[in-house]
Amino acid sequence: MKNIISKIKWVVLTTTALFLTTSCSSVLDEQPRTGFDPSFFSTKQGVEGGVTSLYAHLRYIYGQAYYYNSCLTGTDEYTYGQSADGNFKDADLSGAGTLDATSSRSDALWGTAFPNINTASGIIENAESAGVGSDLVAEARFFRAFDYFLLVQTFGGVPLDLGAGELKFNTSTSRTSVRNTVPEVYTKGIFPDLKQAITDLPETGRVTGGVTKTVARLYLSKAYLTYAWWLENPNNIPTYPETARTDPDGHDAAWYFQQAYDIATEAIANPGPFGLQKSFYLVNQAENDRNNEILLYADHTEDSELYNGGSLTYGSGGAPDNFAGWMVGWNYETMRSYTDNAQKNAVKPIWREASQALGRPWTRMAPPVDVFLKTFADKTNDSRCDGTFNMAYRANWGKGGQTWDKVYNANNLVVKDGEVILTFLNEDNPNVKYSDAGNGVGNIGAATIDGRADYVINPSAISRVKFPSLWKLGPYRTDNNGGLGQPNAGSTRPFPVAKFSELYFIAAEAAVKGATTTAGKTARDLINVIRGRAGVWSWDNAANSPKVQDNSEAMKSTTPATIDIKYILAERSREYFGEGYRWFDLVRTQTWANIAGEYRICGSGWNDHELKTYTRQILPTHYLRPIPQGQLDGMEMTEAEKDAYQNPGY
Repeated sequence: MKNIISKIKWVVLTTTALFLTTSCSSVLDEQPRTGFDPSFFSTKQGVEGGVTSLYAHLRYIYGQAYYYNSCLTGTDEYTYGQSADGNFKDADLSGAGTLDATSSRSDALWGTAFPNINTASGIIENAESAGVGSDLVAEARFFRAFDYFLLVQTFGGVPLDLGAGELKFNTSTSRTSVRNTVPEVYTKGIFPDLKQAITDLPETGRVTGGVTKTVARLYLSKAYLTYAWWLENPNNIPTYPETARTDPDGHDAAWYFQQAYDIATEAIANPGPFGLQKSFYLVNQAENDRNNEILLYADHTEDSELYNGGSLTYGSGGAPDNFAGWMVGWNYETMRSYTDNAQKNAVKPIWREASQALGRPWTRMAPPVDVFLKTFADKTNDSRCDGTFNMAYRANWGKGGQTWDKVYNANNLVVKDGEVILTFLNEDNPNVKYSDAGNGVGNIGAATIDGRADYVINPSAISRVKFPSLWKLGPYRTDNNGGLGQPNAGSTRPFPVAKFSELYFIAAEAAVKGATTTAGKTARDLINVIRGRAGVWSWDNAANSPKVQDNSEAMKSTTPATIDIKYILAERSREYFGEGYRWFDLVRTQTWANIAGEYRICGSGWNDHELKTYTRQILPTHYLRPIPQGQLDGMEMTEAEKDAYQNPGY
């Protein structure tokens, strides 16, 4: 019987064919298409169009807010926010909802990855006859492995046969499916494709943002690392389809940890045009997007709605819009100051703006209190809290067309346009003063400190309704023209998918797991490269001013002599907070329940300052996401067969 993913009725998912130009300095040039059929891959132009669609599919995954939620909510990085719907409450596993095959938003990955895999297979099979070289085929191999790697981490074993045979291009309409085991997905699909991609890909991308040897090495080393953990299975987490934790090629976990270390350090030693930025701030500064630390990104632009994949003026809240950043922003527009010292005329001092510090707020996801008290405890030497969050909210009423020369703010003190209205404090201050009237201080339940003109919020008062927004993913436009711009559009920035810095973490993690290291590249050495860079300040976001300060030696000197997995995971959170890594990190290392089983946060009312502890029920079966209900409904199977197809526990 032929096997096929039921939703795959077309060669590709997208309705836009994207044609690649040949210059390595060029960007992807997108042209409209109504669809593809199998004959499309019979020509060189068709194959090139298919390759470009592989890049476009990233926009349906990265920046897709509900998939973003599935990667972060329920971890130690995020819980549900005040305005969360069931998608977010279900993912939190704290009793506010129930995660099942209908509510899990990992469906966004399933529905996007398989059509893309089939497109990649079509390219691989037809490229030679169409007169296309091995470099383009290598790009297709990379993306096929890339998608399968995301799938196997999320769902366990998944089908390699989409209807025409394993890893074959399918054009049939069969609606049955059989899942391969986890070892089969890795050893038949992911590893061979990535190894061949490394051989055939160039060091410098064929186009801007194009895949290279370095990004293929990163994903191969990460796949080796993840598979090694799977083989070791330290906490006896179940797999599905059920299979022995043995490698078909006869290798053990230690062998794969060593491979992960070797490939990652090889990539570090041979970076091509890539490397680390001089400061953490520069990695995420919008004006420095597409810098040489970013190996792969889901691209967007403010110049073309076709290329951007969404409106440049108003986002609809659906892919391919880049709207993930909305989810982690709170409604700062609720704040009020006064134009008179009698505090009779309340006004909005901060307006919604298309700037990296602000943007469109949806309050769907909130960081727990311990993100700021524990994860980012060091805010003096370590620049990463300042380079991750917006901790100080500044007045911008002039950009909103208001003509006040000042407002009266905390303690009835004057604040001028551009100055700070609200500050999230670095540490708890016992001298803060609250008001119980209405929504409290500033109309948002903030506090005051004698002598300060800004409202303040202690870290322990962070709640589901007010919290530092994620600065690193904030929007950026060059066409604001001194005004508020288009804050209701999806972000036109590229969404970072892979960074050169992760090679250091992969190698360090493999070393902690027993890989033999080379001189100068022990786990501590590798982590200290990242920690040293984190100590270099080039800008102070909170102060909105330059800060040239090198705390790298202080950062490195406090690194433990012997580091463990928990320490690496903490560093990974500081480095990649809010970028969608966390669920995968905790699942890979089987530490999810231990690290994220409890969290603390205040409630959903503006004047709620009571810190509460919440417990998550993270079961072993939750380490795999459910197969989407839409997939099950579309297959020609009996109910018993569908039950057997679904991951246990759902």
